[in-house]
Amino acid sequence: MSLALHTFPLRGPIRRGGQAPRIALVGRPGTGKTTLFEAVASTEVRGRSAFDGLLAWRESLVEIGVEQAWLSDLPSLDSLMARDAGEQALADHLLRGVPGLGGVSQPDVLIQVLDATALERELELSQELAMLGRPLVIALNRLDEAGAKGLRINVEELSKRLGAPVVPTIAHMGKGISALFQAALDAARKKLCPLPQPASPHIVASLEALCPLLARPEIDDGLQLPRPLLLMRIAAGDKATLELIERLVPGLPERLASVVADISRRLPRPLAEELHADRHHRAAVLYEAVTRQGHREGRFNWRHALDELFLHPHWGLLGSLAVFGLVLFMVFEVSTAIDRVSSAPLGAWVATWQPASTAGVIGRAVADGMVGLAGIVLPYMLPLVMLLVALEESGVMHRVAFVVDRGFHHIGLHGGVAVPFLLGLGCNVPAITAATQSSSGRERVVAALLITFVPCSARSAIMLAVGGKYLGVGGVLGLFALNLLVIALAGRLLARRYGAAGPGVVQTIPPYALPKWRPLLATTWERTSDIVTIVTPLLVAGSIVLALLEHWHADATVNALLEPVTHWWLGLPPSLGVPILFGVLRKELSLAMVQQALGTPEIGDLLDSVQIATFLIFLTFYVPCVSTFAVMLRTLGKKRAFASVGLSVAVALVLSGAARLLLGAVRMLAG
Repeated sequence: MSLALHTFPLRGPIRRGGQAPRIALVGRPGTGKTTLFEAVASTEVRGRSAFDGLLAWRESLVEIGVEQAWLSDLPSLDSLMARDAGEQALADHLLRGVPGLGGVSQPDVLIQVLDATALERELELSQELAMLGRPLVIALNRLDEAGAKGLRINVEELSKRLGAPVVPTIAHMGKGISALFQAALDAARKKLCPLPQPASPHIVASLEALCPLLARPEIDDGLQLPRPLLLMRIAAGDKATLELIERLVPGLPERLASVVADISRRLPRPLAEELHADRHHRAAVLYEAVTRQGHREGRFNWRHALDELFLHPHWGLLGSLAVFGLVLFMVFEVSTAIDRVSSAPLGAWVATWQPASTAGVIGRAVADGMVGLAGIVLPYMLPLVMLLVALEESGVMHRVAFVVDRGFHHIGLHGGVAVPFLLGLGCNVPAITAATQSSSGRERVVAALLITFVPCSARSAIMLAVGGKYLGVGGVLGLFALNLLVIALAGRLLARRYGAAGPGVVQTIPPYALPKWRPLLATTWERTSDIVTIVTPLLVAGSIVLALLEHWHADATVNALLEPVTHWWLGLPPSLGVPILFGVLRKELSLAMVQQALGTPEIGDLLDSVQIATFLIFLTFYVPCVSTFAVMLRTLGKKRAFASVGLSVAVALVLSGAARLLLGAVRMLAG
């Protein structure tokens, strides 16, 4: 999220692409396994199936720091002692992978997702997974709910007894996910397997009678099962395992069944039942060793309260809406107040200079360009950028990004672009810079192109001022709704245009912290420095060109050239060609020049509601400004910068023309 420099400890060779390890999520139903997968998956998830459709799962390539991993969301699993064909297929995949299915091998590391509120029941599966002899990491999920019930779990002791890393997580809030996947990478790299979890001594001693019968090379090579798991399956009477043994060594299952029957006669109950009871007993003993019942959390915890606001699965969106409201307040209250006492008086002072000579006109144009620059930077850009950087430094924006991630997936993006999109409400320039620096690949291009459709403060001001006055509240809401619809549809189309989606992202939810001034100012400068280096020259140059056009009385020529657009297509007076052209400098200039071209500040006297709506739609969607084009030229290159211009002009022409026809037809029918 933050553009500050991040460091990642390298514990071995970096594994990416074809070297990426395979991580499988396993767990009982309702543990939060799928929630965990969806929190980090790519915008495009690949479906897999095998064993004649008995096993189906989803997988995604995921970025974990500077490394990658293939993550699989496997079906829920109650036990490795398969009771149906689906569980048998899943157990076979964990053991041997899927031969012939595109080279899908068995997972390099398993992540078992446990429900901390039902830990005793979950630990039975943990003991079985330990028999696989594969690296295992435990995600102790829903730890917050367990704490609310007064359950205290000793994570270190649980990890010690299982011989596997145990990472506390709250999947639906994104907490602990980054640490979990780093632990999984470490386990895969070091091939750290959990401690054996043998049955009770009397059962182990009883099962020794089966070992001489199984000491055959064909059994080891054909089944490729860890010996403890093989013994457990034979003792439980697993039909699939016995059928495989029959094919390898005909007649052997009958002899094994006879030995199992002899063992059962010497035990208080049949061996299969004794195994189940013993597994339950050992899980209960382990549970008692690592948990204690305490008082329910009663003290107010402001961090928990904020997380409930920002990360709760049901009303966490309210926190994001609160941040959105804060951004709007900054743009339309704080920034406009700063504008009234800074750039507005400066602009009024410059307006008193009315030069007649060409040199004077050029000087006035330079002054207008600098005033326009000040009108962007001082009131609208710096305050908003500093606010959002402060929210990032405090940890709030990371939470907003996590909550909106699934929504952004619908337009082919990740939630990490939430900050650039919010920046775009103030000014598209720093928003595009932030988007291109915080993302890569297809997402980098799509985010930058979509931000050009985000209504900046200038466009929003026109929509609110003109639309509110002449179209009413419904008209203004319709304009903003159309804007959101265009962003959503354009996102889906652009995502298809620019190829395959990038990998998923493991987002980090940092602890809350007070922003520090030095990094705050450094990041703010990083995001706004393009104004000085790139935007200023083009803004001033554009101002000079348009001023000279007016000085040389070329207005009529420009209006005539633009008449096919302004009059024939948009149905507007031809005299509005120059004001529309001036909008490439700043949108506010378009509104001021419209009033000047029409000769009245009450444009409603000369334009009807259909013309006003058409004009606002066109002004909202066509080229944001020369500043935006300049930063796209630097960050995305010439080809994509001009493609952005073409896209915005095409969208503006199509939508405004369609609106003119539709609204005109409605007015005729109503009349």
